[in-house]
Amino acid sequence: MYPVLFRIGPFTLHTYGVFVAMAFLSAIALGLRQARREGEDTNKILDLCFYALVAAIVGSRLLYVLVNWSSFKHDPFEIVRIWHGGLVFYGGFIGAVITALWYIRRKGLPLLKTVDIMAPSIAFGLFVGRIGCFFAGCCYGRTCDLPWAVVFTHAESLAPKGVPLHPTQLYSSLNSLLIFFVLVGLRRVKGFEGRIFLAYVLLYGVTRFILERFRGDERGMFVEGMLSTSQLIGLIMAVIAVAMMIILRRRK
Repeated sequence: MYPVLFRIGPFTLHTYGVFVAMAFLSAIALGLRQARREGEDTNKILDLCFYALVAAIVGSRLLYVLVNWSSFKHDPFEIVRIWHGGLVFYGGFIGAVITALWYIRRKGLPLLKTVDIMAPSIAFGLFVGRIGCFFAGCCYGRTCDLPWAVVFTHAESLAPKGVPLHPTQLYSSLNSLLIFFVLVGLRRVKGFEGRIFLAYVLLYGVTRFILERFRGDERGMFVEGMLSTSQLIGLIMAVIAVAMMIILRRRK
């Protein structure tokens, strides 16, 4: 598609980077808006977003590098060139969650209420960020002959060029948007605190497991090549989410 928005001399503005920035900004804005509605300290929530943002970028890049180490071992400096694409959501999610738990405990914020506030924001941010993947050509799909298949032709695209592919980036983007609406709807239903965040973990884990079947890039396979890295992590997290839902519901 269009991996580069424009160039001015040595300066290059990559589409992927713009959408990643928009994803984080929109997620933070939605989170602050909901925190204000629920009477939480927006300054603490903003600080939480900042620490989680840094952890998410580092974690998502580290997991991508680990899964695709063969692409980096000959050029270690490529590790920091994230504008070329290459952020794994689960790496960022795990890094952000660990950091958020540390910050929430340190500042005395209500744990389950806080993660419920932020969960829909994460889904919306991923909806925006995956559009950047589409423009960059990363996270591309398998070859197909479907009417909505896309063909990447730009010389700097990260996807294979000249062949029809599943637009898995758009699949993932629309999936996150649907999850966002589901989570927002859950806010209107009374129930135990933590259910919105756990619903996100469960829904994303299950749908990501399915969408992985359409991906055509290197996935880092496990269990004798039957599961990708994201499928394995998604399966584990979905099981944990269900278990935590049962525990929290019984406590309530």
